[in-house]
Amino acid sequence: MAAYSIDSELQPLIDAQQPAASSAGCFYPLNGLTGLSGRVVCGSQQWLARRTPLSPIPFICRQRERRILRHLAASGMAPRVLASNARWLLLEWLPGQPAAPADLPALQPQLVALMAQLHRQPLSGYRLRLLPLLQHYWQRCRQRHPRWLRRLRRLAQQGEPPPLRLGLLHMDIHPGNLLRQPAGLRLIDWEYAADGDVALELAAVIDGNALDAAQQQRLLSDYARASRLDIDALRRQVARWRPWLQLLAASWYQLRWEQSGEEALRQHALQAWRQI
Repeated sequence: MAAYSIDSELQPLIDAQQPAASSAGCFYPLNGLTGLSGRVVCGSQQWLARRTPLSPIPFICRQRERRILRHLAASGMAPRVLASNARWLLLEWLPGQPAAPADLPALQPQLVALMAQLHRQPLSGYRLRLLPLLQHYWQRCRQRHPRWLRRLRRLAQQGEPPPLRLGLLHMDIHPGNLLRQPAGLRLIDWEYAADGDVALELAAVIDGNALDAAQQQRLLSDYARASRLDIDALRRQVARWRPWLQLLAASWYQLRWEQSGEEALRQHALQAWRQI
């Protein structure tokens, strides 16, 4: 993994954590679709640094992320916030190995318990509204087409489904964001967290991890039991949200491809539009 010198705007945050240290430290970029996070290593200490994007990405806001992480501090569910400034958010580095995609079926009982625990936390005050977010993507992208506009107008006419139950959502749950620790699973990468319908989170887990029919049924049944929800009502609500998430995924990949020019993102965008 390539190492880089620490950004001059990040360095004061690091210095405040170890004022007597003599090591200059190194910054190791982490894999991820936004490419905005890195591991900072100074001697025996390490932290997670998350940068504010230079090209704005709708709904990514380090100030909101910082406040939600502090909101969750007492729960022990999220990494601790150590420091922040206008460009960087510095968090504790959580030990553990990310789960592999093949691990997901075996980890599902732990994942359901983790989601149910998260959704019981006090609301953050930051509500996730998908229609304004989708409209923002439409306005920011250069390459737009009639199919996109038709779907956006159809969803706008329908309106967002009234929530089955409001909860604090993570909204980016996949194996790479699940750390395996001796005490259980921990969630990382909270940049999309906000308050919303718990069924929206489940729909995002289903679509984002390409769960098959049997896996979907097990996930919804286990979650409904853990959260005391009617399984049929939950299943219907998840189905209502899935067209919204399909358009959100396609819009996200489209904008990120236009911003970065990366071929992998272009392929993701093409695949997502084919599903619309």
